[in-house]
Amino acid sequence: MTRDRTPERGTRGLSPILSLVLTLALAVPLAGLTGTAAHAATTDYQAEDATVVQGTVATNHTGYTGTGFVDYTNVTGSSVEFTVSATAAGTAPIALRYANGTAVDRPLDISVNGTVVATAVSFPATADWNTWATRTVNVPLAAGTDRVRATATTANGGPNLDRISVGTAADAQAPTRPGQPSCPDIGEDGLTLAWGASTDNVGVTAYDLYEHGNKIAEAPGSSTGKALTGLAPNTTYDLTVIARDAAGNTSPASPVVDCTTKPSSDTTPPTEPGTLSTADITSNTVDLAWGPSTDDRSVIAYDIRSGDTVYKTVTTGTSTTLTGLACDSPYSLNVVARDAAGNLSEPGNTVTFTTKACATDGGVPSSVATLSTGWTIPWGIYWMPDGQSALVTERDDFRVWKTVKDGTRTQVGTVPDVVTTNGEGGLLGVAVDPKWATNHYVYFMHTASEGNRVVRMTYNGTTLTGYTVLLQGIKKNRYHNGGRLAFGPDGYLYVSTGEAQTPDLAQDKTSLNGKILRMTTDGKPAPGNPFGNYVYSYGHRNPQGLAFDRNGRLWEAEFGNSSKDELNLIKPGANYGWPTCEGSCSVAGMTNPKATWNVDEASPSGIAIVRNVVYMASLRGERLWRVPINGDTESVGTPTAYYVGTYGRLRTVTKVPGADQLWLSTTNCDNNGNQPDGSDKILRVNIG
Repeated sequence: MTRDRTPERGTRGLSPILSLVLTLALAVPLAGLTGTAAHAATTDYQAEDATVVQGTVATNHTGYTGTGFVDYTNVTGSSVEFTVSATAAGTAPIALRYANGTAVDRPLDISVNGTVVATAVSFPATADWNTWATRTVNVPLAAGTDRVRATATTANGGPNLDRISVGTAADAQAPTRPGQPSCPDIGEDGLTLAWGASTDNVGVTAYDLYEHGNKIAEAPGSSTGKALTGLAPNTTYDLTVIARDAAGNTSPASPVVDCTTKPSSDTTPPTEPGTLSTADITSNTVDLAWGPSTDDRSVIAYDIRSGDTVYKTVTTGTSTTLTGLACDSPYSLNVVARDAAGNLSEPGNTVTFTTKACATDGGVPSSVATLSTGWTIPWGIYWMPDGQSALVTERDDFRVWKTVKDGTRTQVGTVPDVVTTNGEGGLLGVAVDPKWATNHYVYFMHTASEGNRVVRMTYNGTTLTGYTVLLQGIKKNRYHNGGRLAFGPDGYLYVSTGEAQTPDLAQDKTSLNGKILRMTTDGKPAPGNPFGNYVYSYGHRNPQGLAFDRNGRLWEAEFGNSSKDELNLIKPGANYGWPTCEGSCSVAGMTNPKATWNVDEASPSGIAIVRNVVYMASLRGERLWRVPINGDTESVGTPTAYYVGTYGRLRTVTKVPGADQLWLSTTNCDNNGNQPDGSDKILRVNIG
């Protein structure tokens, strides 16, 4: 069986302080609430009936409701507190009706029962003091009576506040984890998957079935079994089940079951393909043609190979153009035929050739050497500002290492509260504050008990200390966690999050999942974010590569499901399509990727940019992709691949400061690379 596609995930768990997202609702109906539809039924509470601290009830403007409105005193800490009722616990929308006749924003902190749940919510200018608008915030309410307070955070005080309207709490309770799956009936090309039923406070509507993080089927909520067809004989499938309710809440992934289909009764391999020939060799392509193979049943594909490494699979015809070749490089290729039972023919003849000289659109990898050995899934690499050492995280051991340019490494600590998910969770990305010389701050993204977190620690050059949670509530699951951190030229921290095997979250602008987030170093949404919350871009499945080019533009790489992996140029507020689209599509309002790959050729993780060229590490594809950016345009040139199959699964790539070099890490010592702990490496690649 081919190795997995290494997905990851993320969540925004309901934790001590719930960072909640706000939806701008100026003359717009409530929408986009996580896992719910808009709420029509609301209860109004007048500000003049609330508890007012440093403010007065006034009537000197028009357009208010009730008997008046609250005029905040222009001081930090002035507040209005409402006592509201909720019939059930859950997340509810609260719309604040306000007027602000000045040109100055008057932000408010929103707290529930004494806990701040939304910080510095913006209340910008309205046309005048007689023009009223609304801001809608999702807040967690307990069943019964709740205290909702709106507190001014600046010396300008708050806006004039007319009332709040409280919607009905949404169903926020996820189904329970499905029981242990099993495979009671297994055939050559199919099997029956069974599992223990999940329960839910409202009802389970569906079960989503996953194989190594890729959704392959679903079943109705009333069933606890599903026949899976179209499988390959004598192949092990790693299967999990996730329950889903009508509100879109999803359960944790079930335990894993590995089921192996029976060997095929067809044991006759295809005949050896006919003579392979080459034509029209360029710097990165070659035209190939070969004679057909025959089989007692049918030939379903031809694999273009170098040794055991498959460069391309052809399912139609006996010719192809092989792209993605490295320039000025020797190749030896043959063709192997394959039937539906997985029987392989003997390889045909081998052709050898050298691609033409390299173009001049940027450097190309010229040599590679092993920098450091003994690693176990080195996930994140981030250079210190002085460029002399980098911090490296290990995903499953939670360890952090200082590694210098000669490869010498020293453990500097571990990150507290990290947990694994028996998949792709754990200690993920790391980033160093640009002002580290004065504040000594470093940042990590990791999986915790309630979800994924972005945290801050202090690193004095020798030891990690302290632990401050900046953002939590990023939903987690076994796969699709995202996890990359990067500081932008603007000084803000960019965070990639997966959709936690819950695709609809990627399109929900009030969810932290399936996004690129942009935040301050103290954990607040960065000013100027397009939706007034943490979200910078959305519609992502499982983004793991982040890098800025010479013009300060953000590029991102992410895993597809079964069709296309993507390289995207990220713009604020843009929608990158998942789950409506995988790869390019023509849906209005969705942004197409700049390059795509078949999933068996890529499964991208980290990216780096050197001399205006994107370098993309690939896991399942086991190669390093080189993608030149076309000058200062928004397009890219022809992708080419290096080290195909040479070093196994490639996880993270980063530019070495002050040199045309890359550090490139492997991920081979997990359940999919089949190597023991300590088998991973960090490689040093020179760019010629």
